Amino acid sequence: MQIMPASLFDPQAWQPSQAPSLVEMETCAEAIFRRLPKQFRDLCTDLVIRVDEFPSAEVLNALHIRSMFGLLGLFQGVGVPFRAESAPLQMPNMIWLYRRPILAYWAAHDDTLGAIVQHVLIHEIGHHFGFSDADMHAIERATN
Repeated sequence: MQIMPASLFDPQAWQPSQAPSLVEMETCAEAIFRRLPKQFRDLCTDLVIRVDEFPSAEVLNALHIRSMFGLLGLFQGVGVPFRAESAPLQMPNMIWLYRRPILAYWAAHDDTLGAIVQHVLIHEIGHHFGFSDADMHAIERATN
């Protein structure tokens, strides 16, 4: 039987611990994105990464997701391979990370927060471009 340190049960010991803010999580995500393989990043020229507390009701409804915690991230945009020269000016590609669902996932799993954010970034971009799960796992391994 493993004995837990008393500090784990002391509420005062946990007082300085705080979840990252929206800005801190956005900064973390941007740093993680910059470490991804160049050929992967090149698919998303001018990518904007934003963090919000939760997905909007419109996003959840459009994706038929019932729980506010059911979506960790979302890619919005048109990647370089799919852009048409004759298309009108397009909005930048965006990744939305949803802070509270990510934190809830983090609390329930053994992964680090950085690993979860990296996974969400890669999968949001990868699914948009039709990458297989094997392709995305290879990108994750190349990043670590």
